[in-house]
Amino acid sequence: MSGLYQRIAAQAARRPDALALESDHRRLSFRALVDLTDATADRFQHEGLGAGAAIGWLGHNSAEMLAALLACARLGAMFVPLNWRLAAPELAAIARHAGLSAMRHTPEMAGLAAQVLDGAPLAGRRRAAPGLPPVPALPDPAAADLLLVYTSGTTGEPKGALHTQAGMLANIDIALAVQGLTADDRVLAVLPLFHVGGLCIQVLPALAVGAAVHLHARFDPAAWLRDVAVWRPSTSLLVPTLMQALLTHPGWPAADLASLRFVNSGSQTVPVGLIHGFHARGVPVAQVYGSTESGPFSIALRPEEALARVGSTGRPAPGVGLRLADPAGAEVAPGEVGEILLQAPNLMRGYHRRPAGAGFERGWFATGDLARADSEGFVTVVGRSRDLIISGGENILPAEIESLAATWPGVAEAVVLGLPDPHWGEVPVLVLVAQPGALPDLPALQAHLAQRLARYKQPRRTVVVDTLPRTALGKVRKSVLRQLLIDGAAARTPAA
Repeated sequence: MSGLYQRIAAQAARRPDALALESDHRRLSFRALVDLTDATADRFQHEGLGAGAAIGWLGHNSAEMLAALLACARLGAMFVPLNWRLAAPELAAIARHAGLSAMRHTPEMAGLAAQVLDGAPLAGRRRAAPGLPPVPALPDPAAADLLLVYTSGTTGEPKGALHTQAGMLANIDIALAVQGLTADDRVLAVLPLFHVGGLCIQVLPALAVGAAVHLHARFDPAAWLRDVAVWRPSTSLLVPTLMQALLTHPGWPAADLASLRFVNSGSQTVPVGLIHGFHARGVPVAQVYGSTESGPFSIALRPEEALARVGSTGRPAPGVGLRLADPAGAEVAPGEVGEILLQAPNLMRGYHRRPAGAGFERGWFATGDLARADSEGFVTVVGRSRDLIISGGENILPAEIESLAATWPGVAEAVVLGLPDPHWGEVPVLVLVAQPGALPDLPALQAHLAQRLARYKQPRRTVVVDTLPRTALGKVRKSVLRQLLIDGAAARTPAA
C-alpha cells in the first residue's frame, strides 16, 4: 500500500524543482521537502523513535511540522499535534493521555514545552546506541495509526481521535475530488495544523497532488490580504471568525481577490451574512462539514455549487454514507431535522484509550450535530443537538436566530442559547458582540426579529458582551457562556 510519504515522494520524483511549500520566508521545492522529511526521519530513528512511537509536536505552523508528520508516515510512528492555545496543565494532561515517547517544539514554544514536560514525563523510549542499527519501521506504515489529534469540544474533556494512514489518504482523495484541486492550484494556508481542518482539508491534499502551499505561521488579516494580492493563491480555507476579521478589515473593500477560484469554510455554521460578503467580491464560498473524528471531509458544498446554494453545507462527499436520524434512530423525511450519522473510509479508527466502538451507533459515527436535507440531498447543518432549545414544548434552533442577528448593523457576532425559565422550561437569549466603536440598536433589532420569527423563537433577552468564551479552535463555549449569564457576570451593557 502506498503511503502518505510515498505520495509526496512521487511528486518530488516527477517535479523535483516545483514549489511545494513557502513558509517563514523559505521556499521548499518538493525535492527539498522530501530531503527535510528524510533528515527528520533519520533523526527520529537515531533517537529510537520508530514504529509505534508517539511523537508530540508543539509549535506554530512550519515546514518542520509537516516534515515531522511525513517522517512519522514513513516510519510508522504516530504524530500528535498539540494545541499551543491551551494552558500548560491542559497540554500536560493530553501528553500523559497520549503516552508521548517524545515531544518536539519550535523555538518560540520552548517555555511552554518545558512547563508541559514538567507535568508529563515522557514514556520510555529506546535510543539507538552507537554502532547499532536504528529501530526498524513497520513493513507497511500505511496500515498504522498516523495521527492522534485531540478534540477541542465545547463541553467535557478532550478526546483523542486515532486516524490511520489509510484513512488520511482516503480523506486526501475525497478532498481532491470535491475541491477539484490540481497541481496548478496555489493554496494559502492560515489555519493551525494542530487541527484536522487546517491540516487535512487543503494542505495535505494540495501537497499530495503537487500543488504549492503558502503556509502562514498563524492568521493575520493584513497578511492574508497582502498574500492574496501578491502570491496569487487560487484558494484558501477560512473559519467564520477569520471571515469576519477580513470583512471588517480596512483593506477589504479595495483588496485584489481576483486570483481566488473559491475559498472554503466550515468548523461551525457559517453565517449567511459572511458568505454574502465574499460573494459580493466575486469569491465563491464553498463549505466542508466534518469533525476531528471524521477526517474531516464528510459533507461538502462544491465550489461550482457555492453561488447558487448560499447557506447549504452541500451533499455527502464521495464515499461518505449519511443518515439523518431522529432520537429513536429512525431516518427522518426530507426537510425534517435529524442527527448526522456517518460511515466513511476517512473516519477515525476510534478514540485513544477508550472502549472499541465509542462514539459509534450500530456502525455509524454519531456526530451530535443536527441537520436537514432537501429533496435533492443538499444538507443544511442547523446546530448541535445539545444546543437545541425546547421552550414550552417547541424546538428552537439557535442558528436560525443567530443568522438573522449576525448581519444587523454594528453586530460582530451573535450567539443564542437557552436559559432556564420557570414557566417555559427554557427561553432563548441573544448574546451579541458589537463591532469596535459600535453599539447596536437593540430595540430596532428586536423589532426586526419579531417580523421574521415566530413568537416562541424570539429572544426574551438581548445581552451585549465584550468577548465570548471560546475553545482553542475558536468555537464558542456555550456552556460557560450560559453559566456566566445565569450568574449575571456576562453583560457589559444593560440587557434589553
